[in-house]
Amino acid sequence: MKILIAEDNEKNRKLIQVILEKAGYDAIEAENGEDAICLAKKIIPDLILMDIQMPVMDGIEAIKILKSDSETKDIPVIALTSYAMAGDRERLLNEGFNGYIPKPINVKNFIKEVKKYIKP
Repeated sequence: MKILIAEDNEKNRKLIQVILEKAGYDAIEAENGEDAICLAKKIIPDLILMDIQMPVMDGIEAIKILKSDSETKDIPVIALTSYAMAGDRERLLNEGFNGYIPKPINVKNFIKEVKKYIKP
């Protein structure tokens, strides 16, 4: 299974990549929303983990494009974000995200959270 990680912070991206690969997933990296869209169309991942605040194109703009494209609209996209204030989860779900994982990630529970969104 392929999981696309859209995250501008290299340390966060590498940590997530290592965790996913140890769990047996193929992790593909993108540094911003624009790169994530290009890669998603090219590889059609099973899941996208999308940061919200990124340069070039943020996660909210990227998900609008992904969800409006017939090739990528059915890919589950999870908000992976430091937005953890009251109402942020609901706001992001209303923007079209299929789920929400707050940062910093809980390493012990991360794979369990990811599995909730991957179709067998």
